[in-house]
Amino acid sequence: MKKSLEIVCGGLAGVALLAIMLLTFLDVSGRKFLSQSITGSLELTELLMVVVIFGALPLVSLKGEHVVFDSLDAVLPAWLQRIQRALVDLVCAALLLGLAYLMWNTGGEFAVTGETTAQLKITKAPFIQGMGVLCGLTALVHLVKAFWPAEEDASEGGTL
Repeated sequence: MKKSLEIVCGGLAGVALLAIMLLTFLDVSGRKFLSQSITGSLELTELLMVVVIFGALPLVSLKGEHVVFDSLDAVLPAWLQRIQRALVDLVCAALLLGLAYLMWNTGGEFAVTGETTAQLKITKAPFIQGMGVLCGLTALVHLVKAFWPAEEDASEGGTL
């Protein structure tokens, strides 16, 4: 399951990031050498950034690579730290599920009203609902971590 999540979410974020790099390269090259930029490149970059950020979110949560404030870890006993991590994961899961619900509903409203981007007229609904799905997936990751904590495999235990 973990490997599938890494392949799907990592692949999604990686392909979107590659597309951003290619788009930026072609846009800048076109402006420099042909005096012509790619129409709608800003909109495409914005949409692809959504895919990168929300595609990587489940992986960041899975690997415990969020920014953390751990100044009390030196004085708290290990059992209290485990409880604290479980509570934080439960709060994150609840907030992400709420956010997923709101995004899914907003995407549905955008689909009904036909909301599109300004220049390229790309439908926004699939991106908003995709954000909701990926937030929901991230919430599930936090729920799993809260109830079935694995051995610590975070890269450095967080960053101050």
